[in-house]
Amino acid sequence: MPPDREAFTVPDTLAGERIDRAVALLTGWSRVDVQSLLADGAVLVDGRAPAKSHRLTAGAVIELLAEPDVETLPVAEPVPIDVRYADDDLIVVNKAAGMVVHPGAGHAHGTLVHGLLARFPELAQVGDAARPGLVHRLDRDTSGLLVVARSPRAYERLVAALADHAVERRYLALVRGIPEARRARIDAPIGRSTRRRTQMAIRAEGRDARTTYEVIDHAGDVALLRCRLETGRTHQIRVHLAAIGHPVVGDTVYGGGAPAPPATRPFLHAAALTLDHPVSGETCSFDAELPADLAGALATLGLDAPTGGDRAARTGDEEAGHSSASPARGDRPGSTSDGGA
Repeated sequence: MPPDREAFTVPDTLAGERIDRAVALLTGWSRVDVQSLLADGAVLVDGRAPAKSHRLTAGAVIELLAEPDVETLPVAEPVPIDVRYADDDLIVVNKAAGMVVHPGAGHAHGTLVHGLLARFPELAQVGDAARPGLVHRLDRDTSGLLVVARSPRAYERLVAALADHAVERRYLALVRGIPEARRARIDAPIGRSTRRRTQMAIRAEGRDARTTYEVIDHAGDVALLRCRLETGRTHQIRVHLAAIGHPVVGDTVYGGGAPAPPATRPFLHAAALTLDHPVSGETCSFDAELPADLAGALATLGLDAPTGGDRAARTGDEEAGHSSASPARGDRPGSTSDGGA
């Protein structure tokens, strides 16, 4: 299944519904496809494989371990996208919260990729045909900057730059609690959770993952952090912050509780990017202001929205503190309730 797939929590409106019909309604798949997945054990309810006639209860967690085959490649669709920069080789987009980056189960249309193909049809020849031009991703509910390759040469070089950790990605996150260290580096490997296969966790056998953060403001029992990815694992910032006891506000998957009004999503925003241009080699920096819902949440809390992106959070932060989230046996999901960027 795609690494950014999330579990579904059964709403009250689907209580008492059959699992096959409910999954079809939640994902947009056909019931035939869902029944096939159920027969293969690829649908779990509260961690167990149910019969296709199983009736759901409100609050149950449905996990999808696979998805039906995607039959067609994405095509151009009139999806509005906010392009912050474009040249012959590079595109930088400010992704809206709620927008899915590429097609997948339950999202066959209306994704960022569909909108990119409408505006830049040549992307169809760049990289993976199912995810043309993409070299990294953002979670559906995360807003902010995403870099896209517009040419094959740029694709190869951007993939290499990301693998070498040469692209600086900086985020703003509102978290529960006030971290003891004002600046710190979280160094803990991340892998697939053994409890919830749709989630990530701190795991000894996971891939190395490092995040630095700096506390820039706080009010009551929440703090506003600047975070920088040294690596780019699925859900990395969310898992790392949850693992040190400071989950992202609104991130119900990893223990962050309710969103901060008026926002209705996790408070996580990809605020700034710095990279060497894949062809010219020139250093390029891009900023994206906080969207209105997150800025409104800060105003409600009496906090000022940062301006000018996140450039103050370049590192050296690890010298000021070090937060180590050590994996337990099996995995450590970073949340007492069994918990990217």
